[in-house]
Amino acid sequence: MRILLFLATNLAVMVVAGIVMSLLGVGSTLKANGVDLDLQNLLIICAIFGFAGSLISLFMSKTMAKFSTGTKIIESPRTAHEKWLLDTVAELSNKAGIKMPEVGIFPAQEANAFATGWNRNDALVAVSEGLLSRFRSEEVKAVLAHEIGHVANGDMVTLTLIQGVVNTFVMFFARIIGHTVDRFLNSNNEQNSGYGIAYYLVSFVMEIIFGILASIIVAWFSRLREYRADEAGARLANKDAMISALQRLKQEYELPSSMPDQLTAFGIRGGMKGGLVALMASHPPLDDRINALRQLT
Repeated sequence: MRILLFLATNLAVMVVAGIVMSLLGVGSTLKANGVDLDLQNLLIICAIFGFAGSLISLFMSKTMAKFSTGTKIIESPRTAHEKWLLDTVAELSNKAGIKMPEVGIFPAQEANAFATGWNRNDALVAVSEGLLSRFRSEEVKAVLAHEIGHVANGDMVTLTLIQGVVNTFVMFFARIIGHTVDRFLNSNNEQNSGYGIAYYLVSFVMEIIFGILASIIVAWFSRLREYRADEAGARLANKDAMISALQRLKQEYELPSSMPDQLTAFGIRGGMKGGLVALMASHPPLDDRINALRQLT
């Protein structure tokens, strides 16, 4: 079902691309003779549509996160617990040199937290009810420091830009291969112009293949930023508390996660995957993260 949805989405993108590019005067991906590929126009089209989805998601990230997780923003603290949460985030964000983000709590029993937002001075940091109820205060502070580290490092923007570049070249090379195959199959028809069904089928298939390979690159960067956020958590809060929080997360990893897929990369909770699946994981193994923190001086 996901593959069918992927194909349908790409078909819609190609139709919309043709309409939008015509309105903008960019033109077709084919040269004037209707046969040869116009690489410049193709790259422009792929860049526009490669970045569009990522940028829209980035600008809507806080709204989407609140809606998909049921996060309740703490406007004014009603309890001592909420006041401590706000005061702690204020302290950490000030120490990190960023504007105070929105702070929220989302209803989930698994221990998790996430940060999102379109820039480091307009972010959202949220923690789960399960994390607040089971973690010690110093561990919660370390988790918050980890999320503040993501914000201060500009990870949301960087990941969006990387995804946009990856999307661009996935579309670009998939369509070059689709064009090449289509022209090869129609090489005996010199009068042929435009594309046949082979172009669309090959482009779709190659987008799937290149998309999987590209996801490995994005996941690799996502894993790197987790180490950097852990280091920030240790620096802003306390190294031992950061290690303790990750150890507690490791003890609870078997609990099912209610974090929506689109926010998984922004959560603190990491997977315990191995083998080929580990290449697609947004988080490194918790043991590796703990060992990296122990080596910090």
